[in-house]
Amino acid sequence: MTAAQRAMTQLESWPDLVSGPPRCAVGRSYGTPGAPGEARYELVHFHSDDAADVCLTRAAVDRLRPQLAHNSAIRVRPGASWVTVLLDGDMDIALLLTLVSVGLKAHDDALALRGAQGPPGRAAPPCDWEARVQEAPLAPVPTPPTPAPATAGPAGLRGLRATWKAVGRLMPHGH
Repeated sequence: MTAAQRAMTQLESWPDLVSGPPRCAVGRSYGTPGAPGEARYELVHFHSDDAADVCLTRAAVDRLRPQLAHNSAIRVRPGASWVTVLLDGDMDIALLLTLVSVGLKAHDDALALRGAQGPPGRAAPPCDWEARVQEAPLAPVPTPPTPAPATAGPAGLRGLRATWKAVGRLMPHGH
């Protein structure tokens, strides 16, 4: 079983998520169920067996950028709401699930804000696989000069722990 398949199996058990085909028509997506007359809000897309795209807000991506830069499994497009997680093992799956939780929290916060302001919410922004005009190519986030492997004990987990700590500050309630 691939890392993507293991992650999808875990996401299937989340009560706040439903699965289906993504708007980009490549792979599988998970998102929040839409209210009557609204589209489903897509939070994560699995386009291949070794990567997944997660929809966060631009503000969340900008806040997390310093911590994401320390993790070689993360790719971020400048100005994007989506981040790509390269799936190679259980630590990457745990990171992906954490970021999906951040996406759920950001989506809930955006819905609450829009509800207070009036007009209904819109669908998630397009993922990296959807056709876009004049977009920069996907580039890795700058990483430290000598990253330690994720399996190299405490030193190798430092970047992942920093990412989880930053995510924890964004999600005081947890999802």
